[in-house]
Amino acid sequence: MPSTLSEATDPFCLRAGESAELLRGHPWRRFVVLGDSVAEGMCEPVDGYSDLQWADRIAAELRGVAPGLAYLNLGRRGLRAHEVRAAQLDAALAFAPDLALVVCGGNDAFRSSFDAAAVDAEVAAIITPLRQAGADVITVGMFDVSHSPAVPAARRPGLSERMRLLSSHTAALAARLGCLHVHLTDHPAVTDPSLYSSDGRHGSARSDAIAAAETVRRLGAHLAGRH
Repeated sequence: MPSTLSEATDPFCLRAGESAELLRGHPWRRFVVLGDSVAEGMCEPVDGYSDLQWADRIAAELRGVAPGLAYLNLGRRGLRAHEVRAAQLDAALAFAPDLALVVCGGNDAFRSSFDAAAVDAEVAAIITPLRQAGADVITVGMFDVSHSPAVPAARRPGLSERMRLLSSHTAALAARLGCLHVHLTDHPAVTDPSLYSSDGRHGSARSDAIAAAETVRRLGAHLAGRH
């Protein structure tokens, strides 16, 4: 659904110069992304918003401060959490990252058989070796896609419950494992139809722009807290 805003006027997007200020002097030089379609990038275009996908946008903002940043996106659509671990973790560790974005579990939560504890175990098995290797790890509580107009009304309550369960478990896991957590599930714009794509599973370019802004702000808060 179209937005009446543009990235320049959207109150939730980055303002001119904001990213450079927040990320000034950041230490990261090797950024890896692991996950499913949200990591890979499948946002639907929206007039007035950049087509640059969320993870690519984060890499671009980091490169704006550190042009030599190395970036590897391993994200692939359709994967469940255990498949992300099996297919991507070794390559991510071989890349020797100092910053990692881990986003998975959404495909698990779309299933009525969603097992939050099992997903926790898989995500922890991804995060722990990355942390042990010295990487800062970003985790995400995703937008609640049950608000998408493309989701049938009968499916919304159950999907919302599972997405919020995934989000709360991810936040708890992030706190336990010392991650930088980005909480989007209760974002003020979460109920706005313009955040979601027409497939009922993914976000729009607006949601990616907002997610990028919130991620950069979380990284900036982390950097500020180190001083």
